[in-house]
Amino acid sequence: MAKGKKSVYYCQNCGQEESKWLGQCPSCGQWNTFVEEKISITKSSDVRTGRDVRLVSLSEIATDDQSRIHTGMKELDRVLGGGIVPGSLVLVGGDPGIGKSTLLLQICRYLAKEKQVLYISGEESLAQIKLRANRMGQFEEALKLLCETNLEIIKNVLEQNKPDLAVIDSIQTMYSEDVASAPGSVSQVRESTNVFMQLAKGLGITIFIVGHVTKEGTVAGPRVLEHMVDTVLYFEGDRHASYRILRGVKNRFGSTNEIGVFEMCQSGLAEVKNPSEYMLSGKPENASGSVVACSMEGTRPLLIEIQALVCQSNFGMPRRTAAGTDYNRVNLLMAVLEKRLGLHMGNCDAYVNIAGGIRMNEPAIDLGIIMAIVSSYKNRAIDEKTIVFGEVGLSGEVRAVSMPEQRVAEAKKLGFETCVMPQVSVDMVNGIDGIKIIGVRNISDAMNLI
Repeated sequence: MAKGKKSVYYCQNCGQEESKWLGQCPSCGQWNTFVEEKISITKSSDVRTGRDVRLVSLSEIATDDQSRIHTGMKELDRVLGGGIVPGSLVLVGGDPGIGKSTLLLQICRYLAKEKQVLYISGEESLAQIKLRANRMGQFEEALKLLCETNLEIIKNVLEQNKPDLAVIDSIQTMYSEDVASAPGSVSQVRESTNVFMQLAKGLGITIFIVGHVTKEGTVAGPRVLEHMVDTVLYFEGDRHASYRILRGVKNRFGSTNEIGVFEMCQSGLAEVKNPSEYMLSGKPENASGSVVACSMEGTRPLLIEIQALVCQSNFGMPRRTAAGTDYNRVNLLMAVLEKRLGLHMGNCDAYVNIAGGIRMNEPAIDLGIIMAIVSSYKNRAIDEKTIVFGEVGLSGEVRAVSMPEQRVAEAKKLGFETCVMPQVSVDMVNGIDGIKIIGVRNISDAMNLI
């Protein structure tokens, strides 16, 4: 065995590897992010040949329907695709203080009733975990705690105890003595994730990994970290607000379009079973510039309030602001209004906001944004029992959107009496009674309602 060492340079933002230091990363474009790390080179003369490798066909592989493990939270089970798959590796990311550790401790509390659970913390002491657990309630004895950051020790503990579920909080605190770099570096994070992946697949242990995020909102460390795990979950929301949104951006065992909505309470995270009603709480009555629209998150329709404020500008260049939706999309829709309806808003400031702090980018809210802007511009209120959805094209046409039946059914369930939607989708919802359907072909038809 011949060993040697050499230096490589890793980008701390995206994990790009280079043989020499660069001022700007060619992958992500960030400046001064390359750091030097020593790596060991091991050369072995014992080269494996293909003589002992057995090839198999698909028909020879036996597949068993693995029963999923329910977490006790239907919102989390929805995002995971029906529950936890045994032996999977799940990465949970989010801003500091958003509730990642609280959510995982709640999962441990529920699963400890029937499973062996191990919570490994590299950031908090046992006393700190105990203080947080006291707010949640009684815990079972099957939940074991360990405060350790040495990767070799954690690996031995997992191999000896073989728990059903393990939580690593967080991956940036773990280090291996075989890697000559500081904890949290690209090499350490990659090595630690690789070890946990082998343990999860080899021993059938379900492992949850907590990952820190960068200022851009992505998981810190190399991008390969997200490729190695089975599921990537992101916790979103303002840490000062009461609600949290759990979104799956990668899932090998289910859809990535589902979201879970939680509310932060004194005793932990509580599920919000009807997010539409929660988002519309406190909606003003008979106020201009306020419209209720419907957006789909996976198979779940979400009713949101779109607010717009249009006023005369005191400066030569009007101001445009968008909170909760795409800024460029709002500018595009305002250009459509000026061109197709002749509304002169070049000397007006425009502010568009999705109430509640939630962020939506689905094109189905285009018609809602346009009606809110026109409602504020003309200072005419839209009936509070009216819901709007539809995609708007550059020629002013209102195009069809997916799953109109679910959107109308959700609006009817919450007591809405009128639905403004694309004319091409009206035939798909004719079977729903108890709500008035108004089909529009273009934005001119929609503006006539205001």
